[in-house]
Amino acid sequence: MNRYPVWKYAIILVVLLVGVLYTLPNFFGESPAVQVSSGKATIKIDTATVQRVKDVLSAADLKADALAFDGNSIKARFLTPDDQLKAKDALQHALVPDASDPSYVVALNLLSSTPSWLSALHAAPMYLGLDLRGGVHFMLQVDMAAALTKKADSLTGDIRSLLREKTVRHGGIARNGLVVEVKARDSQTLQAARNAIADQFPDLLLTDAPDGAEFVLRATLKPEAARKVQEMALKQNITTLHNRINELGVSEPVIQQQGVDRIVVQLPGVQDTAKAKDILGRTATLEVRMVDESSDARSAETGRAPVPFGSERYPDRNGQSLVVKKQFILTGENLTDAQPGFDSQTQEPTVNLTLDAKGSRIFRDVTRENVGKRMAIILFEKGKGEVVTAPVIRSEISGGRVQISGRMTAMEATDTSLLLRAGSLAAPMEIIEELTIGPTLGAENISKGLHSVTWGFVVICIFMCIYYMVFGVFSSLALGLNLLLLMAALSMLQATLTLPGIAAMALALGMAIDSNVLINERVREELRAGASPQAAIHAGYDRAWATILDSNISTLIVGLALLAFGSGPVRGFAVVHCIGILTSMFSAVFFSRGLVNLWYGRQKKLKSVAIGTVWRPDEGTALTRSE
Repeated sequence: MNRYPVWKYAIILVVLLVGVLYTLPNFFGESPAVQVSSGKATIKIDTATVQRVKDVLSAADLKADALAFDGNSIKARFLTPDDQLKAKDALQHALVPDASDPSYVVALNLLSSTPSWLSALHAAPMYLGLDLRGGVHFMLQVDMAAALTKKADSLTGDIRSLLREKTVRHGGIARNGLVVEVKARDSQTLQAARNAIADQFPDLLLTDAPDGAEFVLRATLKPEAARKVQEMALKQNITTLHNRINELGVSEPVIQQQGVDRIVVQLPGVQDTAKAKDILGRTATLEVRMVDESSDARSAETGRAPVPFGSERYPDRNGQSLVVKKQFILTGENLTDAQPGFDSQTQEPTVNLTLDAKGSRIFRDVTRENVGKRMAIILFEKGKGEVVTAPVIRSEISGGRVQISGRMTAMEATDTSLLLRAGSLAAPMEIIEELTIGPTLGAENISKGLHSVTWGFVVICIFMCIYYMVFGVFSSLALGLNLLLLMAALSMLQATLTLPGIAAMALALGMAIDSNVLINERVREELRAGASPQAAIHAGYDRAWATILDSNISTLIVGLALLAFGSGPVRGFAVVHCIGILTSMFSAVFFSRGLVNLWYGRQKKLKSVAIGTVWRPDEGTALTRSE
């Protein structure tokens, strides 16, 4: 009656083993480290950079405990903070000779000390949130009015180019606030302008009115279109912030929208507020220019002659110089998308660009007039430009879709696409709230949180063992497994643990033991009703299951609602809360019954069970059943 088949015990053993393996990394702590990452969008971190870092550390008589390269950054781990600081100074001096134009970012970091054999199993510790690890918190206000003004400026140029193409002789085009005004001398011109604009720009709301002897056509963005411009500006800013914050080496940054025009940025582990502000405030712009093909320009590239008038010299990704015209053809404002791909005929890696209406028209005209010439795409950061690529124009390109190819690997095509998409912020931002949490406060929060969970666990176990005797021991072991599985699940999901998460963990312990209390009391009821010990155990677990399931499902629904609609600390609480409910149902019912079955199930003539005092009110006496 109360026996588990072998396969159920096998499941318990596997779950227990997995829980132990994926919880272990949280107990090894962190080691001081130095991270080297790219300081510019066009600087790549590769194996040559790894060797350079090794050489610098060797020359400084420093030995890294471990050196890791993840494709985007190099992390060197050290045994002591002193070695960490010495290594940072040595790498900073060697890799960043010009502090005003850093090619690399050398930052202090903390790395998990998880053994390699656990890392090989993809076992990693939980991330710690800002309130536990310390760091900086920023609230950024996005200037939505500037985003709409920028869009109105773009529309003004687009409408001017459109009417020129349609040979509509207008009396002038100007932007008045967020309204684009087109003057027309007569009603025929007014109607022609209206038809052309309405056909090309369906997102514009057109109104007209007489203006003395002339007419004026006013174009404004429809409310839905204006809202979409603001949403896209916010999303682009968030994407750009993600790209920039990668340079700080933050293990789990929080970058999320708050409201309609604000962005919250939390950087756990970062204590240098000035450095964080510098990274967040970086500006990057993209320009497309024609390469200067003159002989003087070729000589200037090698340094044998001065740069010709009207041209400028910029380095490319290989460190070589390229002379380009000063006048730009397009800017990053005209680029709507950039994706890697492959040429349908040659199967070579390519970068596929998508331009807006204005950019499409300009690009078509330029490529038609400059077939066989080179065109350079330049990325500007902190006032300094670098040539990303300089392809040869093979034919006229129309339709707003541009394909860049030639001597690129698939990885280079992907990187180039990312660079072109990263671009500049779609709208200006201002820091309206700033908060720094020191590592000491974070350590204090961790200590208090761990003490609350630990002492809560200990007190519950003592109470259960006293009140329910052997069944209380089984309940305590099930509660320990629940805590183990909860930590393992959070580690496997690489969740970020915060103070609300620790509160949810403490709550999960109370809810988990509640299920065991229901089971134990149900077994007692069966014993009071005169059932045999084996029958009481069987009926107690079976009849308590329905109640446990109902209560946990209703609580899980609330947790899922918090997870779906909450944000920040509320969402962190909900994640731990939901996982805790699922693990408690396994440990409190499946695991604890396995222990009871293992202890009592093999005794065919079981006369009593150690479950504390069983009261029989009808007889006015108490019967204590114990072994």
